[in-house]
Amino acid sequence: MGNSMVVNCCRRITDLLLPARGCNLPDERSPLLLEAPVSGANSVDAQGALWGSVPFPDVIPSAAAGGGLQEHIECAQALPKAEGEVAVAAACSNSCSGAGGAALLLAAVLPTDLEEGPLELLGRAVLPAACQGHVKHEDCGVACSTGPGAACGVLTCSVQPAGPRPGAALLLGNESLHAASSESLSTARSARTGKAPHGHSVAAPSALGWEKASGRGAVCSRNPSPAAQLSKQQKRRKKRKLLLLEHPPGVALVNGSGPHESLKGEKDARQNGHEEADTGEDGNDQEVIVIQDTGFTVKICAPGIEPFSLQVSPQEMVQEIHQVLMDREDTCHRTCFSLQLDGNVLDNFAELKTIEGLQEGSLLKVVEEPYTVREARIHVRHIRDLLKSLDPSDAFNGVDCNSLSFLSVFTEGDLGDSGKRKKKGTEMEQIDCTPPEHILPGSKERPLCALQPQNRDWKPLQCLKVLTMSGWNPPPGNRKMHGDLMYLYVITVEDRHVSITASTRGFYLNQSTAYNFNPKPANPSFLSHSLVELLNQISPTFKKNFSALQKKRVQRHPFERIATPFQVYSWTAPQAEHAMDCVRAEDAYTSRLGYEEHIPGQTRDWNEELQTTRELPRKNLPERLLRERAIFKVHSDFTAAATRGAMAVIDGNVMAINPSEETKMQMFIWNNIFFSLGFDVRDHYKDFGGDVAAYVAPTNDLNGVRTYNAVDVEGLYTLGTVVVDYRGYRVTAQSIIPGILEREQEQSVIYGSIDFGKTVVSHPKYLELLEKTSRPLKIQKHKVLNDKNEEVELCSSVECKGIIGNDGRHYILDLLRTFPPDLNFLPVEGEEMPEECKKMGFPKQHRHKLCCLRQELVDAFVEHRYLLFMKLAALQLMQQKANKQESSAALENGTSPENGTGESEKSESDDGKADDNVTGLDQVKELAETIASDDGTVDPKSREVIRNACKAVGSISDTSFDIRFNPDIFSPGVRFPESSKEEVQDQKQLLKDAAAFLLSCQIPGLVKDCLDHTVLPMDGATLAEAMHQRGINMRYLGKVIHFITKTPGHAQLDHIFKIGISELITRSAKHIFKTYLQGVELSGLSAAISHFLNCFLSSFPNPIAHLPADELVSKKKNKKRKNRNLGNADNTAWANMTPQELWKNICSEAKSYFDFSLECENADQAAEMYNLQKITLLREISLKTGVQILLKEYNFDNRHKPTFTEEDILNIFPVVKHVNPKASDAFHFFQSGQAKVQQGFLKEGCELINEALNLFNNVYGAMHVEICACLRLLARLNYIMGDYSEALSNQQKAVLMSERVLGIEHPNTIQEYMHLALYCFANSQLSTALNLLYRARYLMLLVFGEDHPEMALLDNNIGLVLHGVMEYDLSLRFLENALTISSKYHGSKSLKVALSHHLVARVYESKAEFRSALQHEKEGYTIYKNQLGEHHEKTKESSEYLKYLTQQAVALQRTMNEIYKNGSNANIMPLKFTAPNMTSVLEQLNIINGILFIPLSQKDLENLKAEVQRRQQLQENTKSGEQLEPEDRAGEEKEAEPSMPSAAIPLTQSPA
Repeated sequence: MGNSMVVNCCRRITDLLLPARGCNLPDERSPLLLEAPVSGANSVDAQGALWGSVPFPDVIPSAAAGGGLQEHIECAQALPKAEGEVAVAAACSNSCSGAGGAALLLAAVLPTDLEEGPLELLGRAVLPAACQGHVKHEDCGVACSTGPGAACGVLTCSVQPAGPRPGAALLLGNESLHAASSESLSTARSARTGKAPHGHSVAAPSALGWEKASGRGAVCSRNPSPAAQLSKQQKRRKKRKLLLLEHPPGVALVNGSGPHESLKGEKDARQNGHEEADTGEDGNDQEVIVIQDTGFTVKICAPGIEPFSLQVSPQEMVQEIHQVLMDREDTCHRTCFSLQLDGNVLDNFAELKTIEGLQEGSLLKVVEEPYTVREARIHVRHIRDLLKSLDPSDAFNGVDCNSLSFLSVFTEGDLGDSGKRKKKGTEMEQIDCTPPEHILPGSKERPLCALQPQNRDWKPLQCLKVLTMSGWNPPPGNRKMHGDLMYLYVITVEDRHVSITASTRGFYLNQSTAYNFNPKPANPSFLSHSLVELLNQISPTFKKNFSALQKKRVQRHPFERIATPFQVYSWTAPQAEHAMDCVRAEDAYTSRLGYEEHIPGQTRDWNEELQTTRELPRKNLPERLLRERAIFKVHSDFTAAATRGAMAVIDGNVMAINPSEETKMQMFIWNNIFFSLGFDVRDHYKDFGGDVAAYVAPTNDLNGVRTYNAVDVEGLYTLGTVVVDYRGYRVTAQSIIPGILEREQEQSVIYGSIDFGKTVVSHPKYLELLEKTSRPLKIQKHKVLNDKNEEVELCSSVECKGIIGNDGRHYILDLLRTFPPDLNFLPVEGEEMPEECKKMGFPKQHRHKLCCLRQELVDAFVEHRYLLFMKLAALQLMQQKANKQESSAALENGTSPENGTGESEKSESDDGKADDNVTGLDQVKELAETIASDDGTVDPKSREVIRNACKAVGSISDTSFDIRFNPDIFSPGVRFPESSKEEVQDQKQLLKDAAAFLLSCQIPGLVKDCLDHTVLPMDGATLAEAMHQRGINMRYLGKVIHFITKTPGHAQLDHIFKIGISELITRSAKHIFKTYLQGVELSGLSAAISHFLNCFLSSFPNPIAHLPADELVSKKKNKKRKNRNLGNADNTAWANMTPQELWKNICSEAKSYFDFSLECENADQAAEMYNLQKITLLREISLKTGVQILLKEYNFDNRHKPTFTEEDILNIFPVVKHVNPKASDAFHFFQSGQAKVQQGFLKEGCELINEALNLFNNVYGAMHVEICACLRLLARLNYIMGDYSEALSNQQKAVLMSERVLGIEHPNTIQEYMHLALYCFANSQLSTALNLLYRARYLMLLVFGEDHPEMALLDNNIGLVLHGVMEYDLSLRFLENALTISSKYHGSKSLKVALSHHLVARVYESKAEFRSALQHEKEGYTIYKNQLGEHHEKTKESSEYLKYLTQQAVALQRTMNEIYKNGSNANIMPLKFTAPNMTSVLEQLNIINGILFIPLSQKDLENLKAEVQRRQQLQENTKSGEQLEPEDRAGEEKEAEPSMPSAAIPLTQSPA
């Protein structure tokens, strides 16, 4: 890869030089930022292709070389030839951040793992076109490119989070008011107060409880001075204009018409209901709404404290100042106040810019207002939140979107400028470097307690013993008339019991006791407006501890406090004391989610909110931001409410709407949400697999909802859908269509079928709406027969039902067969499967008949076919040209897809024809367009070429490429009319081809990516993600593992094999656990779960289950009661399970579901045979089933007592699947930023990514996986551009966010820790860097174990840092371990291994053990010589180092001999021992982490110039036709490679 990397580096630089004027005009874009294709192509697919098209995104010309020449790019071409070289360097230096000297141009390589979505989601391999296009990631309306450009991939991940909840303001204290980002946020907020249709004020985020939508929450920028700010803004305004033009506002379609379909769809520019931006000179004025507003400062005067200044932005609401005051240390105890300007009360929902007289320096007064019952409750709740602000119990219990973060334990607050003590390199002696025993290489113990280290802040300072609602509530009528609102009961730390009245005027002591009601004020009554002021007066301890607590609270990083958008659950928790808590108690018995107290109108009409937010306008950026924010917020609230409701349903706390029917058939309505259980109620699914089918249908339906939501067609509505697995049951929660409950289903359904295809109806409006989705979703419009043998036209599967609600909206539901069936798991009589399938033992009978292909697979298949189509057509056109007589024969050959593939591969491998081929593809493109536009000018032969190519790839049109699937094929009970017999046959063939494509392309492609380490899963979830991205369902897991065992060199895939096996075992165990739990009553839950875990993991041969009745049965009756258990007899069947029986079931489940034969009879055998860790299995099964266990050390191998007792099972949580709405504009900015970065414009890229960060913050609130990826990339850019402290601060946010949103031991979090350690080291915070690396290593050992390629990188990092602090022996342990792992996974001849040898040699040299050093360096030298040749600079470097070592060794030997010979009076020469200097250590760290600097010599620059001319030539050619398809662009760049004069360019080794 090294060679091509430099070639590409050079090509990037030439790209920078190419456009003479290209940077300022909207219509002449810089060559690599491909034009967003118009109309049909304006879809995520197109973007995916766009990013897929840039080969090797990892080379960025950077300026790491200090000051530079200030010429602009324009000058580079304007200069005369002689000064050309200098100009080239100058242009490059200018494009980055100013590089010095002409001859030395530095380029930094950004490794691909950085921009990927969580977890290396995106492949980096340049796969053969036949194998892989770009596919979409599971639930993300976003294309995850797995092509060569994947690095600039997409940030998506299936674990989701959302905006702050009411009152959890994201405040960063006073200073953080972001003048800088105010301008970008301003656009978003300007539309904030708009009213939505249907009279709902959904648009005002505060009405949705999004109290703190974006104010101080855009946690991303520092404050420049207002003057600097203005000029920045003007610049940014220009840039923004350009940018917005580059991305037409069309909301991206998830699986939209791929770029190739633009052939056909140029005309329908209104693809998804709104116009594209006009990309003319003047642009679309509506799109560019930039409000030139800078922030200003106001003075706040609050009772009892000095006035203070606060910086605000004109777009903020008054509400947001309230939030700031409620979070500030000195004003946090106030909740009931108004802000007044010159005696006028400000309206909470007014924007600051609308308030007359409010300007720089205005004085705002905080005026205490009288309480109401609502305000008093809010006040008490807020005080309770302040008292509990450091207490992690909410995070452990998984409530209120709290989650854990442990970063601060390891950094001890010394990150960045806020650091309490800055470590400098000079204080090295004080650093304690010894790692804990259990993380040393080779250690076998895996302690669990270290996972959640005890945070010192968690033993909160006790302020009160008890604060609770008094039993005297509510006040009687006569007291109401005295202004009493409610009564509180408090016990202070000094043990004083007091009763408090909350009245309209504030809080005071009354004379009641626990048993006597006397509401008269006590003497003194201490009347205070705030409860805190009152308690301060009666309890000195409260006063002292409360203020200390608030100091600590304000010091915490905001990201440790803000709520996540979706709940994250922890699978372990320490034993916590259960403290009295009035608010928690009250919440438990009122359905708080039903009526948020801040919202008028009590229960929320979820359906109305979900649909109204979709109807918000989306013509320009502010409107879209507002709409996306509202959609995201409502979804996150709905998910929380649905989860809570589903748990209440299963726990038996909700009354069924059909109580007389048996339990399985019951349905529930709670809080305007409809709940049904995953059982086959009325034999609905009997043809499809009964209960098993009923269990998978909800997830299929949810996938359908995701897809239709992402396509986002105006006028077509889906239901809010959440699927919850809890205690062995699956519950589907849906919003309710207005009026559906009053009618019979038969009357309501006007489109589709309610009996799987017997009676089918259609409706023109639905056909029109669904037809808009058919192209992006690749669904074919088709006819079916109903029971009267009439033809009915549909544009979806028959199960999809259309219902018009009482609100007049067109709803579609039951989307479980949106995607075509998977024929590998659907044997059909009389149908012959392709050879590839039969070879692998397909088709197989599955448990149910609802197996569908994933959307990612459909897209990859279509992509694959499109490349085939282009190649076939190009080949035929070339043949026609070359020899008209032979053409007819060639066409006959080309008609079957098999031949086609063969031929296309031949043409691909033929480098000689590469250039011809490009022009051939070009011709096809033009030709296809002219045919599509129905122009009479095309000669019949060319028409024939296209027709043949279409036929060969199975296109439904014969004039252009268009592949679609009919989802009803092979659906039991669906009949097709005679007229479409041929079409049905074609469709069947297409489905067989797709099934074969999965086996012959996608699975081998996945395994190949794993071999190349472009995909590096660390646990089950990341493996599942990698499979899903390539469209491989989990039911193929057995096949994937099988394929790995058959791969040559499968030792290099050991880690994947191990993850696969443990995933297979835990998934099979989960299936058994599900049915096991259904037979357990609530009182036996912890006993049953601990018994199951003992059978699953413990070495104890015969665990006995403890039946629940024990502690409840009274002693006297005990004898009679012996053999009668509570409840029905069947409830204790679970107690009879034995380990042998469980493992036998696991093995048979693995065989029947995954078709894989496990060879083990118990946990010990499994662990030994497959080299698994029991702790890892425990983590996997707990995450999959929602079980939470006690944090303590478990002894799995004790044969004398079981591992788990019932006390070890703390909780069982729901496992929730839901829709993840996306921020499309932010995503565009992010992509543009990445494109800029790839072209080497680091500064501009950085600005765009900052902009993206603002927009993400605007839509998602402050916490989200995508924001996490954004911060990671920013940090990397800051680092490359030399701003180490900024890199540190951004990466710290990324780590905190990853911990909070994905989980503290998620593989993504582990990687974030590694990045942070590097930046800490660069900032001379050595001990922190080591702590972070040790933490990452511990997490990795727990999640996977030691034998993983990523562990080599981690150990190299640790070894290097230890070398830097002169801990040589420790350093060697880690480096030698890394060497062993690298040799295993990369092969002993790889460059990574050579580097490893070199690192080890350096440590030996520092220890003066020259013989060992020589031995290792020789190994490295041999590898370099064999891989790169004698003359490569790496080989030369190595040989120099060898000479030096030899001299040192000889000198040492001489000295020793001298000593032996002459004894003590020997004449000793001083020996040179090199203590490592920090710079060299940092250099090595950069190299192993994939950041390397490539020097370019004079000669390279000349080659560059030649390349520039060549590229200009190429550009001219492409200009003539319309711009090349993104895929072809990729092809063209690849094929152009060999002609590069590469000999003269120094090769560099690519470590990443």
